[in-house]
Amino acid sequence: MRLHRLIGILLLIESRGKIKAKELADALETSTRSIYRDIDALAEAGIPIATTSGSNGGVYLMEGYAVNPKQLHIDDVINLYLTGIGIYSDGKTESGLKLKNTLLKLEQTLPQSYQTDIQKVKARFYFDDTPWWTEREIIPSLEILRVAVLRSQKIRIVYSKVNGDSSSRTLHSYGLVVKKTEWYLVAFCEEAKEIRTFKCQRIIKAELQEEIFESPQYFSIEDHWKKQETNFKQSRKNIEHYLVKLKVTKTNKNFLHKLEILHTQQYSDHRLITAEMYSYEAACQIVLEIIDHVEILEPEQLRQYIKVRLLKLLDIYA
Repeated sequence: MRLHRLIGILLLIESRGKIKAKELADALETSTRSIYRDIDALAEAGIPIATTSGSNGGVYLMEGYAVNPKQLHIDDVINLYLTGIGIYSDGKTESGLKLKNTLLKLEQTLPQSYQTDIQKVKARFYFDDTPWWTEREIIPSLEILRVAVLRSQKIRIVYSKVNGDSSSRTLHSYGLVVKKTEWYLVAFCEEAKEIRTFKCQRIIKAELQEEIFESPQYFSIEDHWKKQETNFKQSRKNIEHYLVKLKVTKTNKNFLHKLEILHTQQYSDHRLITAEMYSYEAACQIVLEIIDHVEILEPEQLRQYIKVRLLKLLDIYA
């Protein structure tokens, strides 16, 4: 969001005194060209911001001007960062209320010329991340997990397994990952003596321990998660194969981006496609969504399933 970037520019300049545009771009993960556009926007808004070239040059605020970042505490900055990378908090939770307070403080820091647009955004945009027919699953221990991760504090949890059994574990919480609407805790488990991933919705109870732990020096939550995700997908691919051959006409092809296509044969009025659907059960669900666009040619097992389903529907609606 550009608003986050503008705020970031002001706070970085305030803290450094003078900073190069390239350093701003690296810190805010954008291009130098975007930084210069933002600097122009801030200058047009009346902020006395200046730039000088050369080895000792950079971007700085004119003497006597202050952004007043003292209003922001470390919790404010953390909450702003979390929402900036897509980890949103429910407004009814403690962290959600902190985030709202952070944004209010930042609004007061920005020039008056931004206030109209900020109010317009508030009035005209609304983000709803709850599913249509169900409520978002509540994670009772989420606040404790976040504290444990940020403070490197050991935590004792009661964890419910898929089969309903539960176990107690002492964890070194290395990081939290949000995948769509599901939260995962990556932690070293003292009982298992290895790093494991725990689904936060299954953590029945969590208690902070007084003891502090040290994370491995070179551990990266992003690298670890991506590696685990890749390994999981590859393991499933090695175990599960279910190839489906489809006949698709030229007019019915807009859905193809949804399929994992392995091979295509093009003809004058149609194409033959081989798609990987991994299992019979998964294929049944997929083809029901596209059955009016394709003809299932193989395997015969799946073709017969579709035939039976269609006959049942015909019997109901005839």
